[in-house]
Amino acid sequence: MWFSAPGMLRLHTVTLASLLLLPGSLLAQDAAPAPAAAIPAPATAPAPAAAPAATDTVIVDAATEQLINSALRWLATKQNTNGSWSVGEGGRRGEHPVAMTGYVLMAYMASGQLPEQGEYAKQVKAGMEFLLDCIGVDGTYRGVDGSKYMYNHGIATIALGELYGETRNPVIREKLERAIKLIITSQSDRPPHKGGWRYQPRPNDADISVTVLQVVALRAAKNGGIDVPQQTIDDAVDYVRRCSVPNTGGFSYQAGWGGNGPGYARTAAAIYSLQVCGQYNDPLVQAGSRFLFDRKFEKRFWVYGSNYAGPAQYMVGGDTWKRWYDYMKEVILPSARRVGDAAFWDDNEVSPVYATACFATILAMPLHYLPLYQR
Repeated sequence: MWFSAPGMLRLHTVTLASLLLLPGSLLAQDAAPAPAAAIPAPATAPAPAAAPAATDTVIVDAATEQLINSALRWLATKQNTNGSWSVGEGGRRGEHPVAMTGYVLMAYMASGQLPEQGEYAKQVKAGMEFLLDCIGVDGTYRGVDGSKYMYNHGIATIALGELYGETRNPVIREKLERAIKLIITSQSDRPPHKGGWRYQPRPNDADISVTVLQVVALRAAKNGGIDVPQQTIDDAVDYVRRCSVPNTGGFSYQAGWGGNGPGYARTAAAIYSLQVCGQYNDPLVQAGSRFLFDRKFEKRFWVYGSNYAGPAQYMVGGDTWKRWYDYMKEVILPSARRVGDAAFWDDNEVSPVYATACFATILAMPLHYLPLYQR
């Protein structure tokens, strides 16, 4: 079932991360609760959601808040005239406007910005309309690199799912349902990949980097009242569990330990997947959380992995979350590049737009605006 704790999930990037932009061969070499009820639309600004644990002592201090605002200001200057964001200057993997728009919208929503409210309402609305315009009658997004289609599909659908949950806009719902249906029908039904997803929108093989985006998108849609078959979730949970590597706490790239053993990024993706499917107290989540602390200095795909590790540790809560957020700040804050009253990051993985969206989202987690990060 979706939730391992009673109660309704309240009204939340990033990140897939960059795997839509990273060759799969590279990543592969890297080291009974009640179902969710529909979430009512907020009358004004979205209220902060419940803390992940009994008491959340983590706050966004003044310096961090200022940096988040500077990052959102910088991202606003990078929006294209059609409402999209793309990899842009300094990019290394193509433009990917559908995916980049999804990541940036998540960063804005993490700070409480919505299409009709907030300093960046205009930018959020334009980005939302761009994604909606890209969805065809079959539920696919136009203008996406076909070789890694489902990465793009996943993050864009997550953003639309969160926007629908916040606004209850019927125009979003119609197209969101198409995109969700495509995810459901693309789930692999072939052993040993059954329950996962891969690059193409068809039920063939699977890996954890694509699977995480699809289950997060399904969760976002479910939160908003979109029907998602329980069997789809149960099969996804089974697939993720089969990616665990015994006696390590980590997860591999594919089921059966494919992809040369456990690694930081893939483990972050895996435990986040289990959590959004309601498996908060799964022993694999607890072991994976400890694994992330042990491997937090693993630099390969660090931005990508941290984009999942952040919400995963947030949902673990308590001292685990506090220690993780403090570590993120130690790394992220000093590395920001300032340009007047704006700020950005470069990640050496994808581009400054991607890194800035991911880091702004991570830093804003204690604001509790993003429902995907709530238990």
